[in-house]
Amino acid sequence: MAETPTPESTQEDAVSTIDTAVESGSDTSAVATAVAEQPAAAKAITGKLSAQDLIRAFEAEQLKSDLPEIYVGDTVKVGVRIREGNKERVQPYEGVVIAKRHGGLNETITVRRIFQGVGVERVFMLHSPQVASVKVERRGKVRRAKLFYLRDRVGKATRVKQRFDR
Repeated sequence: MAETPTPESTQEDAVSTIDTAVESGSDTSAVATAVAEQPAAAKAITGKLSAQDLIRAFEAEQLKSDLPEIYVGDTVKVGVRIREGNKERVQPYEGVVIAKRHGGLNETITVRRIFQGVGVERVFMLHSPQVASVKVERRGKVRRAKLFYLRDRVGKATRVKQRFDR
C-alpha cells in the first residue's frame, strides 16, 4: 500500500524535480510545472478546514473544564461577575436549579430563588465569562426534568428533598 506523502516530502520532491530540470538544461516550462504542482499537492494533503470544523474548534477552546455535575433540583451558588465603573466584583446568586437546556457551549441553567417574598429566576450560560464560579450546595431529589411547578408554590411547599447518593 502506498504511503501518503507529507507536505515536507512533496516539497523536497518538487525541489529535486526543479534541480534536475535545471541541470538537464530543459526549458523553463518544466520548472514552472514543477513549481505549480507543489502547492496543490500540499493543499490536498493538509486539507482546508470547513466552517463547521472551525466553529467546533473555537467552541472547544471556550468550554470550561472546572464545572461540577449539575442536576435539576440542586441548590447552587453561582458567582456572577458584576462591572461597576472600572471595578469588577463577584456577586453570589444562590437558588434551586429548575431547568437545564441545550448542551455544549450553549448550556444554560435556570436558577430560582425567593428574594423579599418575590420569586426571581435567572438564566445563566454556564460557559459564559460572566459566570465566575458554580458550586453545588446540596443535591435535590426530584422526579421531573423541569420544576416549573415550583412557581405556583409558596413558603415551605417550595422545598426540595435532599439527595445523599450523588
